[in-house]
Amino acid sequence: MAGCCGQDTKFDGASVAFKRTLIAVIAINGAMFITEIVAGITAGSQALLADALDFLGDTATYAISLAVIGMPLIVRAKAALFKGVSLALMGFWVFGSTLYHVLVTSTPQAEIMGAVGFLALLANLASVLLLLKYRDGDANVRSVWLCSRNDAIGNVAVILAASGVWASQTAWPDLLVAGLMASLFLWSSLQIIRQARAEMLHTQLAQQRA
Repeated sequence: MAGCCGQDTKFDGASVAFKRTLIAVIAINGAMFITEIVAGITAGSQALLADALDFLGDTATYAISLAVIGMPLIVRAKAALFKGVSLALMGFWVFGSTLYHVLVTSTPQAEIMGAVGFLALLANLASVLLLLKYRDGDANVRSVWLCSRNDAIGNVAVILAASGVWASQTAWPDLLVAGLMASLFLWSSLQIIRQARAEMLHTQLAQQRA
């Protein structure tokens, strides 16, 4: 958060262990994007498609995080700012797509939603455990943690949506979860943007004093 960017030095990701962890998380997210996009289309689930889009965004932004490790703070902060804005755009897209599907509702296949949601949850719990020790780093490192945490929460929500769809035989639980996931994307993007802007300001002030 913004308060994390004061005079205390935050972990910047410049370690072999973190880079290896990040590569493993990138591979997990890339594989799950392919799995969920196919399952989401097959099941007709908006929640699964929203989660698949999140996996795709995470794969791309984690690659950016890896690329800027070791670069000056201002570069890492700008990369985090870009990721925060991208996450916000993703949230708005999911909101818009969900509103569209409210008007054109069809009941998704709850069994596929539940099975794939559980598989995605296992994948994201593995990512969260790998990244747990790095959750308090700078904006670039912290954004990786926030995205992985969001994924795990989103997967639990997809499983709950599948149960709701199965019980009600309607698409409304699926659409509700997609909307909640979009809200989570926007909230996390705000945290990332705030911290990134604070780090950029801190760097600019330090340069002015030099």
